[in-house]
Amino acid sequence: MAFDRLIDKIAEMQNPTVAGLDPKLDYVPEFIKEECFAKYGKTLEGAAAALFEFNKALIDALYEVVPAIKPQAAYYEMYGWQGVKALADTIAYAKSKGMFVITDGKRNDIGTTMEAYAAAHLGSTTVAGEEVEAFGADALTVNGYLGTDGIKPLVNICKSGDKGIFVLVKTSNPSSGELQDKKLDDGTTVYEQMGKMCEEWGTELEGKYGYSGVGAVVGATYPEQLAEMRAKCPHTFFLVPGYGAQGGGANDVKNAFDENGLGAIINSSRGIMCAWKKQGLTENDFAKAAYNEAVRMRDEIIGCIGKIKK
Repeated sequence: MAFDRLIDKIAEMQNPTVAGLDPKLDYVPEFIKEECFAKYGKTLEGAAAALFEFNKALIDALYEVVPAIKPQAAYYEMYGWQGVKALADTIAYAKSKGMFVITDGKRNDIGTTMEAYAAAHLGSTTVAGEEVEAFGADALTVNGYLGTDGIKPLVNICKSGDKGIFVLVKTSNPSSGELQDKKLDDGTTVYEQMGKMCEEWGTELEGKYGYSGVGAVVGATYPEQLAEMRAKCPHTFFLVPGYGAQGGGANDVKNAFDENGLGAIINSSRGIMCAWKKQGLTENDFAKAAYNEAVRMRDEIIGCIGKIKK
């Protein structure tokens, strides 16, 4: 099961974190952009090439200490098909280095359309009788608010292809409570009900460590709800955004983990990608700064939760 593989890497590295690769062109050092623009011009192709070169350098710096990356699809799609190619190339490069890849696409649809999303990001597409992998991520973030019709096609792909999904449950943004905190007739909140559904959807995908292939996105910016959902969703693996630039720290995320230090992976995006700006280094040292920040983040979290045990 996909999250068993992720847990194995987390335990081996003693690092329950994921580097979010959300590379706005503004984040890319000038020397990389200059080289790519000189080759391709100030075009979408040049921009996409710069994103990929930036990502490659970050992956090279991180793959021995960080188990996973999480590219956010929107940051690539904004650069057209050239940017989407950079996404595919980034996924392939990270996997060649042994990293687990979570595509942050928050896809949401039903029926054959959701089957197409599932095939694109997690499965394969039939071309003239041959099965071809399009993006090949290990996991995908999804929006579950269309209900089971939108999740079942993904569960089927996860079951047959050793993949996983993370369903939006309690997100880290300030306005998440406008809907997610609303009380239902039975007194539970919307996010609590979504967490319960993740538990139910995951019964077909149970892993050897007790966590299913249906995970949940639960934000670091709401630590009380994070602790609540950990208790109510014992078989659901959490992807936790909101650490670092959005204000979450190690004390905020510690309740995402079980007594063995398992059950969650914590994301930092800008904090890692733009670390050189905070560390007082030059842009030439951006990869070194990313490594330093990833190690600092790892040590801070492990300092709160203790040694990870399988």
